[in-house]
Amino acid sequence: MDNQNRKLKLWELGRVSNEEFKEQDKFPVILVLDNIRSLNNVGTFFRTGDAFNVQKIFLCGITAKPPHRDIHKTALGATETVEWEYAQSTVDTIHQLKSEGVRTLVLEQTEQTTMLQTLEWNGKEPVALIFGNEVDGVQQEVVDCCDEVVEIPQFGTKHSFNVSVSAGIVLWELIRKIV
Repeated sequence: MDNQNRKLKLWELGRVSNEEFKEQDKFPVILVLDNIRSLNNVGTFFRTGDAFNVQKIFLCGITAKPPHRDIHKTALGATETVEWEYAQSTVDTIHQLKSEGVRTLVLEQTEQTTMLQTLEWNGKEPVALIFGNEVDGVQQEVVDCCDEVVEIPQFGTKHSFNVSVSAGIVLWELIRKIV
């Protein structure tokens, strides 16, 4: 049998340690979670944020905070590696980020959107990606204060992706521009 496609063992993947991850330079990407209600989704954001080497995650509003067993179940330890902060107000968080020179991109469907595949980003400019509640999406007041609305193209009968799936799609589209 030809072993060209042998699955690698975890120890063969050459991943960095938690300490090395914390010290390495991060991509200039911040995730902002606006009232995410599912603890599993929150954990998935941490795991995806770790995989894509993001700077930080802001947990806003009703979004749950670690430690919590349901977050840890999907995060698989990423709550220990990805920097995070809780903020009551998503709007205040957006204003703070904008005052620090961060471009704010909200993932939503509005009258005027930038389709994800046409989004321009040079990989140097810091960006914050804002993701919303599983039922109601991003609050309108948050949409109103962001720099740009980004939409993921869809071709089926459903009108949305799971919010944590959206994070994976958007992060890969951004990061592939610079790796």
